Amino acid sequence: MAKANENSRNNNGTGGTIYVERETFEKDGKSYFSYFIKGMVRGKEVRVQVMPHDIGGYAVLDIVFGGADKAELFLTPYEIRDEKTKRTVKGNTYGVRSYDEDGQVYECPIKPFRSSDKTLLQMLLR
Repeated sequence: MAKANENSRNNNGTGGTIYVERETFEKDGKSYFSYFIKGMVRGKEVRVQVMPHDIGGYAVLDIVFGGADKAELFLTPYEIRDEKTKRTVKGNTYGVRSYDEDGQVYECPIKPFRSSDKTLLQMLLR
């Protein structure tokens, strides 16, 4: 399915990389980052909120992004088969990736913030 570079595509089907972006917001006098993916679905601009799997993941995201405001999205397809019911569940896990000037790779797993974000992300990846 979709993964940055080798199997990622943007939301208009041209084959470009999809980026996770970040911006700051203020809460209780402190600055925080919010993470999101922007795109177009059926001519409507959408914004998909994403987050790390746990609170500690925000520190990892800060390392992955470094000083940049965007990093590439990558997907890892999975398939789980229940031997009892013979049902197969397929899907993707998501992550964000960047590279430093020496080519070192930095990655952090992420997930859609709400179920509606998951639906929008699936639409963007078609």
